[in-house]
Formats: sequence, structure tokens, C-alpha cells
Amino acid sequence: MVNDHQETMDTAAYPLLDEIETPADLRRFDERSLPALAGELRRFLIESVAVTGGHLGASLGTIELTVALHYVFDTPRDRLVWDVGHQTYGHKILTGRRTRMDSMRKRGGLAGFPNRLESDYDTFGVGHSSTSISAALGMALAIRSREEPGTVSGVGTGEHGGELVRHADDRRRVVAVIGDGALTAGLAYEALNHAGGVRADMLVVLNDNDMSISPNVGAMNKYLARMMSGKLVTGAREGGKKVLGKVPTMLELARRTEEQLKGMVVPCTLFEELGFNYYGPVDGHDVGSLVAVMKNLRELRGPVFLHVVTKKGHGYRFAEEDPLALHAVTPFDPDTGKSLKSGKSNRPTYTKVFGDWLCDAAAADERVIGITPAMREGSGLVEFEQRFPARYFDVGIAEQHSVTLAAGLACEGLRPVVAIYSTFLQRAYDQLVHDVAIQNLPVLFAIDRAGLVGPDGPTHSGSFDLSFMRCVPNMTIMAPADENECRRMLATGLSVDGPSAVRYPRGQGPGVDVDENAPPLAVGEAEVRLDGTRVALLAFGTMVAPAELIGAERGCTVVNMRFVKPLDVALIERIAATHELIVTIEENAVPGGAGAAVLEHLADVGIDTPVRLIGLPDEFVEHGSREELLAHCGLDLDGLRERIAALVAADDAPTAAERAAGGVHG
Repeated sequence: MVNDHQETMDTAAYPLLDEIETPADLRRFDERSLPALAGELRRFLIESVAVTGGHLGASLGTIELTVALHYVFDTPRDRLVWDVGHQTYGHKILTGRRTRMDSMRKRGGLAGFPNRLESDYDTFGVGHSSTSISAALGMALAIRSREEPGTVSGVGTGEHGGELVRHADDRRRVVAVIGDGALTAGLAYEALNHAGGVRADMLVVLNDNDMSISPNVGAMNKYLARMMSGKLVTGAREGGKKVLGKVPTMLELARRTEEQLKGMVVPCTLFEELGFNYYGPVDGHDVGSLVAVMKNLRELRGPVFLHVVTKKGHGYRFAEEDPLALHAVTPFDPDTGKSLKSGKSNRPTYTKVFGDWLCDAAAADERVIGITPAMREGSGLVEFEQRFPARYFDVGIAEQHSVTLAAGLACEGLRPVVAIYSTFLQRAYDQLVHDVAIQNLPVLFAIDRAGLVGPDGPTHSGSFDLSFMRCVPNMTIMAPADENECRRMLATGLSVDGPSAVRYPRGQGPGVDVDENAPPLAVGEAEVRLDGTRVALLAFGTMVAPAELIGAERGCTVVNMRFVKPLDVALIERIAATHELIVTIEENAVPGGAGAAVLEHLADVGIDTPVRLIGLPDEFVEHGSREELLAHCGLDLDGLRERIAALVAADDAPTAAERAAGGVHG
């Protein structure tokens, strides 16, 4: 659907962009028109995201790179694999989705990240970082297996023996684009090491937006990148190997001279040692230079690494001045860069509650350490870093390392707190089990974005943490019903002599005032919020507030369970003995979740009171607002009313045996 604003943009201000339905149209352009096209694409992106919100800064920084990639490579036949996906809005616009950009991140609209179900140009679905090189390597090896049978699992043994040589065939190319932040993850280096070892035909483009090319050396950088990727140097390098190979000392001298010459200008050594031929750095905002270099590199065999330097938010002053604030935005005024969101509540978010608590805990206990895998702002650690810089560790996009680092700190008597999103903790599951839980180390996991998160979609939803943590011995797991309880649970977790976790949702809670002096909770003790009859609602975390409203309407007992592990089994058994039906409610997957824990315990002790489980459906819930997704899952107030009423009605209905015994037909 195209709104009036979008249609005006299309027909009036974007004459070049209007000619592009797919990258095939782009490839018919004269190279000299590409800078103007990039300018149109940048303006369209700014105006589009101003209406919908989304990831702005990173996509602005890759406009010229996106144009060059689709211009040089025959996408989608050539496989273009993006990392994370924050930078792919320009890619979406050029690949047939321009008229749908007004639906970005909305229910039923375009996803905020590459999605294989959305477009053939999205070759690999992403959301988490650092996957692009591994996925691209898999594609490259699959292509090799078809072109050169017998080479997929080893060093190239085909005609070229894996050497870096030119060719003029019609093979499919594979390109991975990865950012400098994503390159901090171990997964990226594992893939680089493997790709170099098997001499895979692939190009890795490093989008480095954390440094700039100095104006006085910009021309030299462009010249060196083009020269090093050109026919003359590549041919001389390969020919020189053959000639000098018979004279080892001369070959070694030539190799060292080349490496030292390049090393003075570019940080190539690491990638060369991993088996890649390194080129760059190239100005990522000079589309002409990018096209020239990529045309050269497109014809090379073997693993090739291109270093491209960009600037987040490039071409939009407000995003350049504050790339963090305009990384992910709500709808905004493009003329000022200011958000259009109004009526912001003064109530603190759960993230703010955590950040304030951590600062207070650190002030009271010098053993407290804060750790984050590259989510300082998102996890609420800005003030903590400022106040306790020596006790703050941002490890980069390295979730596994963040957990094992915490384990090592705990071994020496410190009390580490790992602030991590639920979806990112999935990436460090082995470390949670092997390095923390088996050793019963006192590491507290502050798990943000638990449950449904909204526009970012299934890659970012925290749907499974209760399930994957509950089965791990030694864990204490808590889910707060409100802001004050969140603070008390964090204090409780810090006092536990073993691994603990507090999982809380994105955004604000029900609005309960936070008492900074409230004591920790008694471990494993639930709270009865309402006393009722017949039906008991056992609610966990975010589901307590709606359960209370429904319980008051229906005369149900309502329990704020608080602890997923250990459960308050004594209370559960008393409830089971005095009620005809138990309904558990959680914002987590039902299999293995909190409700399953209740059911398992009652089965273990031989209590057969009916238990019905309500939670997230057995599906990956697509993007939309959090409110829309709760409604879709039947976890909003109206949905819970209907589901609970249906469960009660089904429980009240006579069974076939009862109908037969009573002569009832129906």
C-alpha cells in the first residue's frame, strides 16, 4: 500500500529511483549517474523512516556501498549476505520493496531485518550479529560443490587448486557484509579461519564505521586500493610467486616487502594471516571508487577481504552528530531530527529500574561488577559506566565471552551482574550451563526484553528463556510483576549463593512506585494477590496485572508466583487441594515453561487437579507493536478473558461418562 506522502516522494523528487524496480534496472545506469542515485536513495530513506521509525543511522551509512554491491554483482543470482540487518533499508528499497517502506516493522508489513520469506534478494535471515561470514561461506562451498565436485570440504582441488587467479566464467559470486562491531564476535573469526583454510571463493566486505579516512590521505587510499586490486598487481603477485618460488630467500624478501608496504597504510596483517587477500581501506561514500574496486575483486578466486570505511548517518547532519540517538528511531521530523512521539510517561522502564539498582548495589558493595555484550544504552548501564568505570566491562558483541568472563570474576570472590537481552542469552547457553551453573557460581543475569518485544520481530523476542533456564540445575529464576518487585528480585539474586536470573520485559510496568529500601524476597515464596474459589490463576511476571483484573471479575484466586525456580510447591499443593481448576499464565513458550513446572510438580506428587497452561503459541511470532502481538497470542486482557472463560466452561462441561450416568444427551 502506498500512502499519499510516499506517492509524492516517488513521482516528484526521485526521478532516478523511479526507474528502478530491481537491481537489474540499476545495472543499466551509467556509472556517472550513481552518485546522484545515491543522493536520491538517501533522501528517500530519511523521509521514509521519518514516517515509520526504524534503524536509520546504519542504513544511511551504507547507501553508496549498497548501490555499488547491487551494481557490480548480479543479485540475487550472486549471493549477498548482510550481517545483523540494521543497514539494509537501502537494500530493501532497491530490491522491489520501495512502495512498501511505509509498512516497515508494522504487523503484516516489511520486516526490519532481511527475511528469506520476504524477498529472493534476502539470501539469509538475520537479526543477531556476526552470522554473515559463516552463512556466506556455506553458500560458497555449496556453489563450489556443484562447479568442482569433490572440493566442498577441503582445500580447492579443482583446476585452480584454490589459488587466487582471474577467470572469465559465469560462476555465482558470494559476498558477506559485516560491520566492525559485529567483527568482535568469535563466530566471525571462526568463519574467517575456516574460509581461509578451505580457500573459499568469497568476498568479505568490512563496513568499518568507527574510523574515518583523513582528507590528506584519502586520495592515496583510493589509489592504493584500486592499484592493489587491479590486473597488474594481481598478475604480478601470482607471476612473481612462480618465478621467485624457486629462490626461497628472494620470495620471502618480496613477500615481506609487500606486507610491510601495505602494513604502513592498512591493518591487513590479521586477515592475510587468516588466508584472505586484503584490499583497502576504501572510502565507503565514494560510489565510483567502490564500483571500480569491486569490479576488480569480483573476478578474483579465493577468499578476499575488502575494508570499507563509512560514517553512520552519513549525509544527514542530525544522524552524523548523534549516531547513537538516531540509530533506532521512532517517527521524527526530518527537518529537525526530533522525535514526533508525544505524551511520554514519567514512569521508569524496567531497564531504568535495573540501572538505578545496579548503581546503588555497586555503591554498597565493591564486589559488584557490571558486564554487557555491547548493549550499554539498551541495558541501562550508562550511569553505571560513568560512576564505576573500573567495574564496568563492555565486551563487544561477544555474548559467550560475557558469561564466561563473569564466571571467572565470580571465582575470585566478585559478584558479577550480566546485563543481557533474553534473545542474546540464547547465544551463550553453553556458557550458562558449563561455566556458571555446573560450578554453581554466583552470577546474576539481568535479562531484559523478555517476552514479546514488538517491531524487531521473532529474532529479538525473548520467548524461550524460562524454558531453557528452568532445566538447568542450581538456577534461581524470577519474574517480577511490577517495577518495585523487579528491584527486590535483583537484590534477591545478588544475595543468592549461586547463579540467578531476573527476567523482565521491554518498556514500562504497571506503574508501581519503587521503594529503594525494600528488602530482598524470600527465595521460592509466592504471593497470593486475591483469594477466590474454584479457579486459581497462577500468574508469572507480566501476566500478574491482567490476571488480577480477571480474577476480581470472576472471583478467582490469583497468585503472583514470583519464582519460576524454585517454585513455591507448598502453596501450589494447597491451591490444588482447595480448587477445581488451576490456570497458569506466562509470557513464555508453553513447552518447558513456568506452567509446565507447575504441572510437573503436581504429577510428581500424585495430585490430579486439572491444570491448563496459557503462554506464547508454538510459533515464531512476527513483528508488530507489542500490543498487537499480545492480542495475537491471546495474552492481552481481552484475549485472556476469553481463554480463561473457555477453559472454565470446558472444565464445567460434563464428561461423556457423566452424561451417560445421568441420562444427559448432547
